[in-house]
Amino acid sequence: MGATNRKLLAGATLFGLATVVGLGIAGWIVYEPEIPRIKPPDRASLSPALIRRGEQLAAVGDCIVCHTADNGPALAGSRALTTPFGTLYSNNITPDPDSGIGNWSADAFRRAMKQGVARDGSHLYPALPYEHFSRVTDDDLDAVYAFLMSRDPVKKTAPPNELMPGLGFRPLLAGWKLLFLRTAATASNPSESPEWNRGRYLVDGLAHCGGCHTPRNILGGEEWGKHFAGGVAEGWNAPPLDASNVSSERWNTETLYEYLKTGTARGHSSAAGPMGPVTEGLSRLNDDDVRSIATYIDSTMHAGTVTRPAGRRVAGDAVQSHPATSTLFEGACGGCHEPAAPMASRGRPLLSDTSDVNAPDPRNVIQAVLQGIKDPTSEAPFMPPFTDNLTDEQVADLLAYARSRFTSQSPWPHLANTVRDIRKENAR
Repeated sequence: MGATNRKLLAGATLFGLATVVGLGIAGWIVYEPEIPRIKPPDRASLSPALIRRGEQLAAVGDCIVCHTADNGPALAGSRALTTPFGTLYSNNITPDPDSGIGNWSADAFRRAMKQGVARDGSHLYPALPYEHFSRVTDDDLDAVYAFLMSRDPVKKTAPPNELMPGLGFRPLLAGWKLLFLRTAATASNPSESPEWNRGRYLVDGLAHCGGCHTPRNILGGEEWGKHFAGGVAEGWNAPPLDASNVSSERWNTETLYEYLKTGTARGHSSAAGPMGPVTEGLSRLNDDDVRSIATYIDSTMHAGTVTRPAGRRVAGDAVQSHPATSTLFEGACGGCHEPAAPMASRGRPLLSDTSDVNAPDPRNVIQAVLQGIKDPTSEAPFMPPFTDNLTDEQVADLLAYARSRFTSQSPWPHLANTVRDIRKENAR
């Protein structure tokens, strides 16, 4: 055999070995064993105290929102979750043994929550925020498991996911986890109060606030170094929970507590879009935990607080410069949003205090006009949707008028185009 042939053979052998080793490593990364099925636990064997604790923790995690379809049975899944990569449908997490998690052991449930792996060994999409749930203690996850296993089983199978080509290949998710999943527990900070530490544990873990309030990169992972810098959720802006929030200096622990517990804080804002169901869930959470969450978020919003300009335009400027829109505002909005309107006397935030009207991006206030706002904690009348009643130009004119009249902020550019684009997004 010539020297050239020997070199070719050696090269082919090395390539073959490298390929085998590479496939072996890939297989080791991707493979997760199946955890054996169990018989659904007998409800009588579950501690009532553990179930009650799990119910509270599930309220923190807002499990019922993502795992309940519109007008569907609670926790039975099939809710459409829109992502930049397509539509996912949430899983049934009732104790039905066939379509739900009735045959999952507590070990299988913990693995799914912390590692994103189903009982059968398949990888789960990070719409289940296991990058946050990985910080939750096993004892708390066992309590959530007991609560779910105490619910009525519902036989309901989710529709197939509708993802971009190739993304339905679940082994790819193992690579995503290598890049973005961190499993370190949240360590207690001895220099802070027990209330602050409890709040950080809940916020960074089960509440997974960063899942919406932190920007994401092109692969869908949270951007490192930008914790709580703001994100986008279901077509709404999730505002920053750090000092860059335009209203940070006007929030404190008490107003945050009021907002999280009731969905409205007098002189501040009302929960809208995906934040509405969050506050509805927190309204059922014990007061101490809600206050702990407010305490921690207050600290993140005031770390390195920046000074912001004060003062607002007087009403006459906007009225005189936008006479036609002033009339439209009086007819469509004034009954609730004039400073002397009954809604203001009932504690609804004034437009001058509303974060969305003062925000640099008009997305949320446009969504509020198009989609309306429902009181998240009661059946009381709230803001109706105007998507079928106002044109893009009328919405833009009203919001430009409100911005000019009630705030000292500069006008939003290209507002009519932004309204049109958001209306198209909502129609998809």
